[in-house]
Amino acid sequence: MSPQPVADRNASLGEYLHQSVVPTTHYQKSLPRLPIPRLEDTIRRYLAAQRPLLDDVKFRQTEKISHSFLNGVGRDLHEELVAKDKYEKHTSYIAGQGFGCHLYVLRHLAMSKGQTLPCLYTDPSYAKVNHIILSSTTLSSGVLRTGGAAPVVSDGFGLGYGFRDSESRTIVTSYPTLNSHEFQQCVHKSLTDIFNVLEGKPIS
Repeated sequence: MSPQPVADRNASLGEYLHQSVVPTTHYQKSLPRLPIPRLEDTIRRYLAAQRPLLDDVKFRQTEKISHSFLNGVGRDLHEELVAKDKYEKHTSYIAGQGFGCHLYVLRHLAMSKGQTLPCLYTDPSYAKVNHIILSSTTLSSGVLRTGGAAPVVSDGFGLGYGFRDSESRTIVTSYPTLNSHEFQQCVHKSLTDIFNVLEGKPIS
């Protein structure tokens, strides 16, 4: 198994062990000009991310708001974004398989036009799923001695990690009100558990 999937799972397990109630969002590495995904696919991924966070009533409300956005102002904004993308040859408006970047750009496109913010963005569920508590980055160059990621919310963590031939390193950052040392211990335990599983040993 390559180091990257181990690191991704380790970050998620560390957060789980730290008892977070919000799932972690993963973005893939920066890639050259990816095509803008279909808005239907973005809304599908958005709703899949919302499902574990909401009870049935709130999920149905969010689903209704999302479909209204998809079939209304969202469609117009998406078409405008696709048209802009054809002219901007050196800028990628979105990357990866997530929903966050796509919806973020559509939100700012609406704001730049002075439009009333579509209901999707004022839905409390949108704020909840965009409250990213784990911001991470890979630092795998042997030339770098240290580096990290900053937390993007006051109750979140930043996690920088990297690998060399015989070691891995992680750097955890947080605001002073959080216990980053405790989170670091959870990350260490989850990595130990991953290696135990890979080596066929029992998990402690």
